[in-house]
Amino acid sequence: MKMQGLRWWVVSLVAIATIINYIDRQTINVLWPEHIAPDLFPDMDADGHKEILGLISVVFIFSYAAGQAIFGKIFDWLGTRLGFVLSIGVWSLATAAHALAKGVVSFSIFRAILGIAEAGNWPGATKANAEWFPTKERALAQGIFNSGAAIGGIISIPLIGFLAIILDWKLIFIIVGLVGLVWLLPWWFIVKGPPKSHDWLTEEEREYILSGQKAEPTDSIDDDDEYNPSTGELLSRKESWGVIIASAAIDPIWWLFIIWIPTYFLEVHNFAIKDVAASAWLPYVGAMVGAWAGGLLAGNRIKAGWNVDKTRKFVITLGCLIMLPSLLALSVASSPWTALWLMFAILFGFQVAIGNVQTLPSDLYGKGTVGTLSGMAGMAAKLSAAALTAIVPIMTAGANYYSVFVLGAAMALTAIASVWLLCGEIKPLKPKSA
Repeated sequence: MKMQGLRWWVVSLVAIATIINYIDRQTINVLWPEHIAPDLFPDMDADGHKEILGLISVVFIFSYAAGQAIFGKIFDWLGTRLGFVLSIGVWSLATAAHALAKGVVSFSIFRAILGIAEAGNWPGATKANAEWFPTKERALAQGIFNSGAAIGGIISIPLIGFLAIILDWKLIFIIVGLVGLVWLLPWWFIVKGPPKSHDWLTEEEREYILSGQKAEPTDSIDDDDEYNPSTGELLSRKESWGVIIASAAIDPIWWLFIIWIPTYFLEVHNFAIKDVAASAWLPYVGAMVGAWAGGLLAGNRIKAGWNVDKTRKFVITLGCLIMLPSLLALSVASSPWTALWLMFAILFGFQVAIGNVQTLPSDLYGKGTVGTLSGMAGMAAKLSAAALTAIVPIMTAGANYYSVFVLGAAMALTAIASVWLLCGEIKPLKPKSA
């Protein structure tokens, strides 16, 4: 059996996994202010509830950071197919287990397991991108993956908000956890192997994928000339640190919003959960459009004759420059609809940039190293996101969010600087001795 466009089936399945990933992680953020926190901690005020959410979110992000490095190696070791089975299988069970949580410790344990397992989605997506797409299509493929995160945000807020009206919060976690287990069935049967050996792939598509991954066109489609350094050598390259620092600077901006949007609107604009469900999905529409726009723009520029270096730097810088004034304006926004549209712009700009940041490992190194560098960059990103999450309850005491949004603007500038100053010319690297 042969399937036309099999690479697009693969990218679609990973995008669906990403949607599930974000529904799973967003469930607690939507349910927390009005359902979980008042149920389990009835004697605390809003600042106390925010501190607990911040604490268990930090546990989640630290675990996610460790999981990025762990699963980067696991995906390079087991391959894309088995790596995703392990990752989504464990995180789905961990999500369902949230129904058993009784307090800070039990929530922290389940969030830690969820964080480690969910982290596999991103090095896995990057590795799938490097395996299944030629260089000129990678930004678009990464945009499709990333749009799954945005779609998950769009779906999760009204979906969880509606379910909270009719179901107990514990049952919601169980239902959401089961969805990921269902996803395993099509993944296992469709993604039987990498492009080189997959027997459903047409020879034309196989040649298109593999020959398009070479730095220069050749008659051979083997991987012998790819640069796959040891971990020590990888970390000795300034280009690797450019990727790591850019990820660490930009990623916390995303986490700032996915964790705190419901709490922000509850505190600053007096929203109830029905109001959050009705409107707080709008920023994620911006994220979805931005994910597609960043990929399409990069693909368009490469087709127009731009090289990878010029394209990546242009699109990453554009996305960060969209975020910068929007974050500063959000720090003084006085109406909920102004805040929502500014968040739309911020998450749009974020996704324009991040899809191209996440393709940098595959632009610089061979497929045997992509998962490792992606995992390291993801770990650094999650450590910085954890640090920001830990200080948000302190910086926003009394519902004052001014300083945290200004800090986000500074992070956008840092991301631009790291790409321009450390990554050098973005192209396939050679060993230092070469």
